[in-house]
Amino acid sequence: MKVRIKSIEELPALAAKITSEYPNKIIAFYGDMSVGKTTFIKSLCTHLGVNPSEVCSPTYAIVNEYEVKDAQKIYHFDFYRIKNENEAFDMGYEEYFYSDAYCFIEWPEKIANLLPEKLLTIRIVCIENERIFTIEESNS
Repeated sequence: MKVRIKSIEELPALAAKITSEYPNKIIAFYGDMSVGKTTFIKSLCTHLGVNPSEVCSPTYAIVNEYEVKDAQKIYHFDFYRIKNENEAFDMGYEEYFYSDAYCFIEWPEKIANLLPEKLLTIRIVCIENERIFTIEESNS
């Protein structure tokens, strides 16, 4: 599925669509720096019940944990700063990815060999003043 977004006000509707139409809770976000990955993750988290002021990029922490209703969790990863996949092993990525919680992953290409087979991939590109979201589900 491809979606063209012309303004930030359109993101909540796309967040609602993704959480209702796709069962995969592991979502890998691809896109250049400053394309809007964190901004869209903030929309997803807000839609799922997280206070928007709590959502920020985990660039230095690598993972942020957000709580939603019924003690459910959302994990937000930013692997931009890791040097190799061993750093993801050291932090215990498997416990997060296989917890049945939402896991939003920025810079998944840094841990390509560790990603689960079943996941949702969202690629974001900027063309002129639009963001084009390409959403693909893999259920291998």
